[in-house]
Amino acid sequence: MITSLESSAQNAYVKLGQQAFMDGNFKTAVAQLEKACLVDSTNANAYWMLGYSYYHSENYRKSIAAYTKAIFINPVDATAYYYRARAKSFLGKDTYLSPDEREKYLLGAIFDLTKAIAMDPTEQTKSYQTRGIAYREYGIFKLQANQKNYDKVRGINSLRASISDLEKVLNDNPGRTDISSLLDISKEKLASATGKH
Repeated sequence: MITSLESSAQNAYVKLGQQAFMDGNFKTAVAQLEKACLVDSTNANAYWMLGYSYYHSENYRKSIAAYTKAIFINPVDATAYYYRARAKSFLGKDTYLSPDEREKYLLGAIFDLTKAIAMDPTEQTKSYQTRGIAYREYGIFKLQANQKNYDKVRGINSLRASISDLEKVLNDNPGRTDISSLLDISKEKLASATGKH
C-alpha cells in the first residue's frame, strides 16, 4: 500500500518529470521520471514519458524497456507501441550489433507498428509510413549476401510490403513528396533485388 508520503513524493516526481518533458529537457525528465517509477511501478503515463525521454536522449534500449512496462500496464496504448517500434528501428540499423540482434529489433519494430495500426485507426498514416520504412530496412538487411541472415525471398517480400504501406500513405495524402521519395527508394531496392530495372 502506498502511504500518503510515498504518494506525494511520487506525484512530485511525476510533476517535475512532466514539466521537464514538456520543456524538452529530456535528461532532467529521465532523472525525475525514473524516481517516480521507482516509487510507483503502476503509473503507465510516467513510463510512457520516461520511454519518450529516453528515446529523445538516444538511449533506445532503456526507451524500449520503459515502453514495454507502459504496455504491460496499458496494453492498448498504440502510441507506446509506435515509439517502442521507433526505438527498435534505430537499434535494428546499428551495425555494431550482431546480425541476429539486428533482425530481432527490425522484426520487433514491424510487429509493434502492426499492433499500433490495428489499435488506433486515427494514427494509421504515421504508423504505415514508419512501418513502410521498417519493412524497407528489413528487406535491405535480408538481401545482404555476405551474412548468415541472407534470405532473398524474405528480403523481396519485405520490400514489396514497404511499397504497399507507403502507397497507402500516398493514396491518402497525394501531395506528400516525402512519401513519393521514400516510395521511389523502396521501388529501386526491389528492382535491384529482382533484376527488373
